[in-house]
Amino acid sequence: MITPLDEVRAAAFRAARTSYGRLVALLAAPTRDIPLAEDALADAFERALRLWPDQGVPDQPDAWLLTVARNRQRDVLGSASRRTSVALDPEAPVMSALGTVDLDALDDIPDKRLELLFVCAHPAIDPAARTPLMLQTVLGIDASDIARAFAVSPAAMGQRLVRAKRRIRDARIPFVVPTRADMPVRLPAVLEAIYGAYALSWSGSEAGADLAGESLYLAVTLAQLLVDEPEAYGLAALIALSSARSDARTVDGEYVPLEEQDATRWDADLIALGERLLRTAHAGRAPGRFQLEAAIQSASAVRVRGERPDSAAILRLHRALIAVSPTLGARTALAAAAGTTIGPDAGLAELDAISAPSAVERFGPYWATRAHLLAASGRDATDAYERAIALAERADERRWLRRRADSARHRQG
Repeated sequence: MITPLDEVRAAAFRAARTSYGRLVALLAAPTRDIPLAEDALADAFERALRLWPDQGVPDQPDAWLLTVARNRQRDVLGSASRRTSVALDPEAPVMSALGTVDLDALDDIPDKRLELLFVCAHPAIDPAARTPLMLQTVLGIDASDIARAFAVSPAAMGQRLVRAKRRIRDARIPFVVPTRADMPVRLPAVLEAIYGAYALSWSGSEAGADLAGESLYLAVTLAQLLVDEPEAYGLAALIALSSARSDARTVDGEYVPLEEQDATRWDADLIALGERLLRTAHAGRAPGRFQLEAAIQSASAVRVRGERPDSAAILRLHRALIAVSPTLGARTALAAAAGTTIGPDAGLAELDAISAPSAVERFGPYWATRAHLLAASGRDATDAYERAIALAERADERRWLRRRADSARHRQG
């Protein structure tokens, strides 16, 4: 039986998942104090859980939370002024901004949240903290999940985030979208943060679908705001095309690799959106990493129309990607594509050419790709499969790798 408290908790959860970053952006913009905004919003959520069961869920939950949180900010700032014996001028910009609860501001949320994204990418912020800061502050991802994604301890990540937020407040970094001159420096970090959030959606957690949708929304909004930034459109295209296959990646709780997925389970509307975004990006004639990754996804997505992917074209795209972004992930993907198009020995040669032995030790996709290529060439893949299984984060991926390993051993006799 659903109780009023259950309904309240569900409403609060929806507001937290869909509006957390938006509300933080609106609350933090006047003061530049992100911790104060987060604390005030946390207090508003706590009050909602206490008051809504009796009073009912408001028609505009976000507006209610914004009002309560802004009042909390005023209380805290007023208390601070009494403790320091320094009067806060109620006519000052910060106080007047907090005193005006403009519910119409909720319609301006996309721009406000993007302002916060660019604040987090400001040159004054430690580069190592920018992406984690965006993931937590704008997208509401838990610090422990961010720490796991970045392979650091929760304590270390917590300290990194605290220092970054303090820097924003103390340096009075303005909440504005950068000028055209600043965009080349500031945009890459924002794109990486949004993509990082999407990558976290693959973790298999209950919030994964919400996080994927949130990432797509942010990417599309960013592209529409920055109409002449091809890589912004490229990222939006990449996330749309990748998200289109989400229902086919796991069937009955089991992982299904791309080449074995049922294309009828793919979202044709998302694929069409991704291809439109990719065409817009291509019109800018400034190819970059995200555009090339999106093009690779698009080349595979032709299966939704009953067409066969052009493996040679996909291999060329992978080589082009390596030329602009020779990351470990990109080089591993190139090896897989070479193995498919040319043969397993060609793929293994690409893996052997990676000159970062320490990096590959903890990179699961490298070992999974190596195992598949070794097995395809008739060689012993046991060690590579065991390494891949040990590094796989998801249980369904571990089960799939185990089945592949068992099959390879069976073929070898």
